Amino acid sequence: MWLGFLGVAAFSLTVPFTKVAVAGLAPLFIGSGRAVVAAALAGAALALTRQALPRGTQWFRVAVVASGVVIGFPLLTSFALTSTAASHGAVVIALLPAATATAAVIRGRERPPVAFWLVSGVGALAVTVFASVQSGGFGVLHWADLLLLGSVVAAAIGYAEGGLLARELGSWQTISWALVLASPLMLVLAAASAAQQPPSATPEQWAAFGYLAVVSMFLGFFAWYRGLAIGPIARVSQIQLIQPVLTISWAALLLGEALTWSTALGGLAVILCAAAAVRVRLKPAPSSQLHPASLQPVKD
Repeated sequence: MWLGFLGVAAFSLTVPFTKVAVAGLAPLFIGSGRAVVAAALAGAALALTRQALPRGTQWFRVAVVASGVVIGFPLLTSFALTSTAASHGAVVIALLPAATATAAVIRGRERPPVAFWLVSGVGALAVTVFASVQSGGFGVLHWADLLLLGSVVAAAIGYAEGGLLARELGSWQTISWALVLASPLMLVLAAASAAQQPPSATPEQWAAFGYLAVVSMFLGFFAWYRGLAIGPIARVSQIQLIQPVLTISWAALLLGEALTWSTALGGLAVILCAAAAVRVRLKPAPSSQLHPASLQPVKD
């Protein structure tokens, strides 16, 4: 749980620092460039410690992790935060704990109670209503909200699969191989963005980019995937419930964003729904549902 908290604390600054970076750097460069820098660190760490290569289907699972947390989440959030506040993004991303628990359920082929799907659906509805109200009316979603929701799906899949894969490859090894695997694509995207719009930013914006590359994209996953590997994934993912609170606080302190009642109420509603979904997911099955054979004593 402490490892999970350390990872969440590191990730809580991702949205505010992305908001800082997009003020001077192209979103495509931020989303891809941070992965290139992190991949260089990851490749060096893998080479120096002489880590064994993933085998067989592990490469496909590494690709799933890379698609979610190396490619999908960074790019989608970078583009979304060019036109929306960091606190707004934090509320939408607050759906992530429930989404991660849902991905773990689907990945593990579990059959959670109907209540799990109900509260997860209510959480998704709460996010939709919040985004609609702030976008100008019910049923109206800004394109940035769609990108943020897409980033939630991408991260949830990457978190769930990465947590399982970390039990086989190791925590930092999992994110490192994902970064290395995605590096050719991200290098091409970063080069194309730099050629079209040469990077030009203030020292503060470059510092924010550096945090995104070194901590959000690399070091934060050391603790996060290790916590998920020890697991269970759905229990450790509960710690994500404090991430939007931290992120909104950072947005107010670092960016001077005002905390409105709609943001506070929207964030509270989503957090409560996510907490309920995770708790229902973790609730043990009643003893009456146990198969009689499972009640027999174990013989030596």
